[in-house]
Amino acid sequence: MSILEKSAYFYELPPKLIAQRPAERRDGSRLLAVDRKTGLLRHLHFYDLPSLLTPGDCLILNDTRVLPARLYGKRADNGAKVEFLLLRQMAAEHGSVVWETLCGPGKKAGVGKRFDFSGKMTGEIVEWIDGGNRLVRFFADSAAFYGIIEQIGEIPLPHYITEKPEDTGRYQTVYANEPGSAAAPTAGLHFTAELLSTLEEKGVKVGKVTLHVGLGTFRPVKEDNITRHKMHTEHFTLPPETAALINRTKQDGGRVICVGTTACRTVESVAQSGEIKEKTGETDIFIYPGYTFKCMDGLITNFHLPESTLIMLVSAFLGYENTMEAYKTAVRERYRFFSFGDAMAIL
Repeated sequence: MSILEKSAYFYELPPKLIAQRPAERRDGSRLLAVDRKTGLLRHLHFYDLPSLLTPGDCLILNDTRVLPARLYGKRADNGAKVEFLLLRQMAAEHGSVVWETLCGPGKKAGVGKRFDFSGKMTGEIVEWIDGGNRLVRFFADSAAFYGIIEQIGEIPLPHYITEKPEDTGRYQTVYANEPGSAAAPTAGLHFTAELLSTLEEKGVKVGKVTLHVGLGTFRPVKEDNITRHKMHTEHFTLPPETAALINRTKQDGGRVICVGTTACRTVESVAQSGEIKEKTGETDIFIYPGYTFKCMDGLITNFHLPESTLIMLVSAFLGYENTMEAYKTAVRERYRFFSFGDAMAIL
């Protein structure tokens, strides 16, 4: 079987191993430490992370904040209720913002239809776009819009989480700051403020990037040959202070360790130019085996869905055989999988 075939990334996962709720304490999750060179596995907990890092290393965190992106609107003409899922802001004008949204059911959300959102604002479908999504103009300026959705919106959880958590704040990282994501950068959910302080006291530096996670993260790969897969596009920012930190770390012989596939995709997108520098833009980078990493030296990540672009990224970094063996071990040892699950540290 070729590692460029989607089926190469399938593994059997008992449904009971899909985490339905977060661990009691953030850093109490289990941590599978993997030696990138040898494939050697160690079973730890996330609070053991400082023992794996050395002074001079730097962690790159994605500080995006998950929006309460699920909204319910009533059609102005007949009161029909329609669900809207915010995907990506496309424009901001005086008195309105335009978002790409997923709407349903479609026949109730035609172009020109207007909606009321809990009496707080109104919106209008302005265009159908590729894939069946809609562009919706919400009549509120940008600052007011974010305030309104914090009042009336719901945090969208992945489809495999069927139990709503008591504290939806556990689906945000403790350092979440920049609103715009439809999903959490889940590798970061394990960090506490105390753990970050311990790492910094040890001499591990921390830099932040922003990549707003889109729902395309959860879309399945449909092509049997993965090289034909078209990645979704996501908005990112790598600020000047983080670029300087990465460059300084490399010059001093330290390791750049990305917390999550989103941080990885951000730094590797910027590194395509041959240098790390401040940049804001859109990325559709697809990392799979055969890719040469230009910046990242280590990866902290959760366990991902079978046949997903995320397990393919991990395989590109760790190696296909080592990755599938690590996943096989995690299943056998009953690690918890996906967003609220346990983590791997590949170093």
